[in-house]
Amino acid sequence: MLSLHTNALPARAQDLRAGERVLLSGTVYTARDAAHKRLAALLAAGEPLPFPLEGACIYYAGPTPTRPGQVVGSCGPTTSGRMDPFTPLLLANGLCAMIGKGGRDEPTCRAIVEHGALYFCAIGGAGALAARCVRACEELAFADLGCESVKRMELEDFPLILAIDAQGGSLFR
Repeated sequence: MLSLHTNALPARAQDLRAGERVLLSGTVYTARDAAHKRLAALLAAGEPLPFPLEGACIYYAGPTPTRPGQVVGSCGPTTSGRMDPFTPLLLANGLCAMIGKGGRDEPTCRAIVEHGALYFCAIGGAGALAARCVRACEELAFADLGCESVKRMELEDFPLILAIDAQGGSLFR
């Protein structure tokens, strides 16, 4: 299993191949479909985003409320296809990597290759276990979306599988 830091993803993207297992550490931003729609609207309006897209990694998750003594509630991946209408735009604006579950549509797969990005899959149904890899969590934007607000999370050794690589290799084909 390969240990990677999110800061290294842009430089390592061309070397990684679909099927590789990764333990990811570093900063990720949570955003689901409602947040993606707002991010796209901000980009269209020329407004600033709540986090820098350049080199960023978005985790398609909506962590549940935090219980006393925990950093975050359950935070398993959501179905990535719901973000596909917005993903090419975010990739064109610097997004480097995404974490979710399930396949992606063809325009998104082409955009991943075009922009040298990465798509990782996390294990669905294991949100409580995933939460054990979160060291910090801070809400950044769209608080009205509740658990689907945009958050910055710090991960440590989050287990993932590279599902679509920067060359177009895919576990879904």
